[in-house]
Amino acid sequence: MKKILGRLFEHKKLTRQEAKEILVNISKNEYNESQIAAFMTVYLMRAISVEELQGFRDALLELCLPVDLEGRNTIDLCGTGGDGKNTFNISTLSSFIVAGAGYQVSKHGNYGVSSACGSSNVLEYLGYQFTNDVDVLKKQLDDCNICFFHAPLFHPAMKAVAPIRRQLGIKTFFNMLGPLVNPGRPKNQLVGVFNLELARLYHYLFQQTEKKFTIIHALDGYDEISLTGPFKIKTKDTERLLLPRDIGRQQLTAASLFGGDTVASAAEIFMKILNAEGTMPQNEVVLANSGMAIQCMRPDLSLEDCMEEAKASLLGKKALQQLKRLVN
Repeated sequence: MKKILGRLFEHKKLTRQEAKEILVNISKNEYNESQIAAFMTVYLMRAISVEELQGFRDALLELCLPVDLEGRNTIDLCGTGGDGKNTFNISTLSSFIVAGAGYQVSKHGNYGVSSACGSSNVLEYLGYQFTNDVDVLKKQLDDCNICFFHAPLFHPAMKAVAPIRRQLGIKTFFNMLGPLVNPGRPKNQLVGVFNLELARLYHYLFQQTEKKFTIIHALDGYDEISLTGPFKIKTKDTERLLLPRDIGRQQLTAASLFGGDTVASAAEIFMKILNAEGTMPQNEVVLANSGMAIQCMRPDLSLEDCMEEAKASLLGKKALQQLKRLVN
């Protein structure tokens, strides 16, 4: 690792194979915590290359516990995190709304690192028990339209670095990898990223797959449709810059999306929204993201129609019913 760090500190890049080997070695505990922390911080000081991102992804997919969903047509709604905005759990709420609208969701998530409450934090608080039992996950999909992959149960390399990530408390390249390494290999994906450079890298990688995808970046830094300003949407064939009014929504303030300072307060917001007691800004944001996810799966539908499906799921408490089924 000393030689690797020396090269990286000279602004040299890793090949795809080198990047893969390093992550495999991390999973085998071949480096000490200080070396791993130094390695992770390199990518806070310079952009990650396509080859490095591909190598890291290759390693995690090779090492992960695979999940064969036997042809089920699922979608993952998963942001990179790391935007530092501390919003409420928009992608997780949107996942239940999409499930309530009748689509199958295989959600990949983890504990929060740079925010108070990640998807795993809130679901665990609400009583969901993480599992990597494939039969249980498939039954959850069939009964509830949603299952949840808690990343440390499927990715030994992520488990190995989890304490270091918590201690650092800032985004690392593992934030960039989360949406790329869903063990269920979903056929559809709505993914939010924290900058335009990462949006470009994701677009390049997803173009090489059969996946239907939509990549989102809000220009004021959010890794989701925040409705706080203009946002960029990338799909396989299109790239658009939109304003909230372009999708029939009002512009919101950052303060209206605050996610709470604790897991308990985040969970309270989460349940209020699912109980159809959310504020106008909270509802608008989750419906915009849910509608975009549905359109990713159903490009034949207009975004307006997709958001109407999402609205029926949320306000009709179908999303809430799916959460209750999943937890029980």
